[in-house]
Amino acid sequence: MQSKDVREKHERYLFPSVANFYEESVVLHEGEGARIRDLEGREYLDFFGGILTVSLGHAHPEVNAAVSAQLGRLSHVSTLYPTLPIVELAERLAKVTPGALEKSFFTASGTEADETAVMMAQVFTGRMELITLRHGYSGRSALAQAMTAHSPYRALPTQLPTIKQASSPYCYRCPFKQTYPACGVACAKDIEELIQTCTVGKVAGMLAEPIQGVGGFIVPPKEYFEIAAEIVRRYGGVFISDEVQTGFGRTGTMWGIEAYGVEPEMMTMAKGIANGLPLAAVVATPAIADSFTKSTISTFGGNPLSCAAANKVLEIIERDDLPAHAEAMGELLREGLLALQAAHPRTIGDVRGRGLMQALELVEDETAQNRTPHKAAVGALFEATKSRGLLIGKGGLHGNVIRISPPLTITADEVREALRLLAESFASMEAR
Repeated sequence: MQSKDVREKHERYLFPSVANFYEESVVLHEGEGARIRDLEGREYLDFFGGILTVSLGHAHPEVNAAVSAQLGRLSHVSTLYPTLPIVELAERLAKVTPGALEKSFFTASGTEADETAVMMAQVFTGRMELITLRHGYSGRSALAQAMTAHSPYRALPTQLPTIKQASSPYCYRCPFKQTYPACGVACAKDIEELIQTCTVGKVAGMLAEPIQGVGGFIVPPKEYFEIAAEIVRRYGGVFISDEVQTGFGRTGTMWGIEAYGVEPEMMTMAKGIANGLPLAAVVATPAIADSFTKSTISTFGGNPLSCAAANKVLEIIERDDLPAHAEAMGELLREGLLALQAAHPRTIGDVRGRGLMQALELVEDETAQNRTPHKAAVGALFEATKSRGLLIGKGGLHGNVIRISPPLTITADEVREALRLLAESFASMEAR
């Protein structure tokens, strides 16, 4: 079968909403590390990593060996039976998560993890209303779509009035038309008025990404979460750090929230936890975990195969100090992206991110006051980088943000190669 055959079957048998990148999609077939190949053998440098999921690179031999060994022993039993991989992983997470976080609940996706954390906040506090952020993304379920403040990802009007969305800490497009730090982090302080005016005056908590992923790698000011968490706790709620995209060393620290000096009462995580196998988790304080007394199961959550992969992933992240490596490679990548912005100051409006989670926001003319999003430029850049063998991601409310997130094992030479290909692609766009 060739790529054209796969594309035809994809169009015929999958929902149209299962959209693909590029004018002619790339049918990926095999890979190793940061390199991936299509059915015809064309090689690409992967700088999106399955949406920040292939944390150690494609087909990592140690992870594959751990999964293969587990498959030979036991593949599935559900959470009705304890297994060695699930308790080993829960113990590992208790040791590497911050503060008093200690007990885990495993699911198969980040959507389920976020839903579980919200339910736990409501059960623990006895309150229903929850704060999330505009430009945030939580998944596809009814509750997750209500928490997602992105119209392109919301198929139905929200049917859950208990979700209240605060302004995003989006400094490049400040909703208060102010400039940091003179703004005094007004976006965080506004959460108090949101609670006072749009809730019953007490909340179950707040769920937020330390860096907003689908939103376009929006990085809050350094004081943001300290102010926000204090307000939420003062009004009776708990703080939930959504580490689905930022966790496991991606931002240069083990967890994205560590850069803000805040210890959450719960954390959700998925994506990079098992290098591509389906697994997610909620890690909570004992008091919150113990407050849920109803019966529950998770058929696929914490399955032995995914947990075996996750245990090996965590072992390698710690052994090889990959958060520090991600920080160093992120600095090299950021330096190159800033140089790219200097070469294309009208089109690249903003460079932002942390570690190996970096973004370029493209605009029609940065010198204009309105900073009009330039979605067409993203499309052109995608085609230009694809033709040169580089895969990148995109996001943002207007689809005008380039998201760059290679595996944590990326090398300096590969970062320089990606920067060269990006520079060539931008140059080719301007030459048209």
